[in-house]
Amino acid sequence: MSVEAPEVRVVEPGAKVTTRIRDLVRYHELIVNLVRKELRVKYKNSVLGFVWSMLNPAMTIAIFWIVFTKFLGNSIPEYPIWILSGILAWNLWQGSLGMAVGSFIGNSSLVTKVYFPREALPLSSIGANLMHFFFQFIVLVIALVIFRFPISLATVVLVPAALVTELLVLCGFCLIVAVMNVYFRDVQHLLELALLAWFWMTPIVYQVAFPIEHLGKISTVLPKVYMLNPMTSIVLAFQRGIYQHISYRDPSTHAHVQLLFHLGILWYLRNLAIVAIVAVGLIAVGWAIFRRLEWRLAEEL
Repeated sequence: MSVEAPEVRVVEPGAKVTTRIRDLVRYHELIVNLVRKELRVKYKNSVLGFVWSMLNPAMTIAIFWIVFTKFLGNSIPEYPIWILSGILAWNLWQGSLGMAVGSFIGNSSLVTKVYFPREALPLSSIGANLMHFFFQFIVLVIALVIFRFPISLATVVLVPAALVTELLVLCGFCLIVAVMNVYFRDVQHLLELALLAWFWMTPIVYQVAFPIEHLGKISTVLPKVYMLNPMTSIVLAFQRGIYQHISYRDPSTHAHVQLLFHLGILWYLRNLAIVAIVAVGLIAVGWAIFRRLEWRLAEEL
């Protein structure tokens, strides 16, 4: 009686991208199960479960609203809507990168025992946080209803466009930080500091005109450098798609304050298109780095 030998899969650093994509499609059920696992682990033995995903942004906007409007005198109209439209994009960004950077180390037993496309681990981190994003989006919808805030059908198209662009950028970054953290464990600590600085370099809690104006006084180049941040274009598109006030009159100074660029929807879509094109290049670079270092993952883990 003959016994069939188990399938042996050899992963070569030079494997074609099309082959890796076919593997990801072939193992799509594994990616779905990894997303489910991440969600189950996070809310294990939790009474409220996924409700925590909704409480997090609700508490965030409550804190920012109290601090910036009651203590710091911020007079931005419907400030909770303004802050939440940017926070949603940032939570997806921060959560995905924070989970992806430790995805190989946290699943070392799986990586060292069986074959599957290793890209599935960092990509599943994006999937899990995308689920959180949709739960948190419910909080935004509830806030829109409570504040009776109007939505323009002409601008809301920016929201899905910004979301797709952000997911593309995340794919490249997550692949890079996940594999680099296996070889250099300081990457996860460096990422924490980078995300902290990155948050304040993105116009989420303040209007974009503020850094543009002050940086322009130093050098005409600095505002352009500031706009190179991919999250700036993504967050601005989220804000423009949801928040309808481009400017407002400050009641204390009676001066007009610019919240968003007074430009057409095509300007925001153009910026997203540029970021998306760069993101495709980043994915190619991230995949190249990943393929070069993948063969030693089990040994390093």
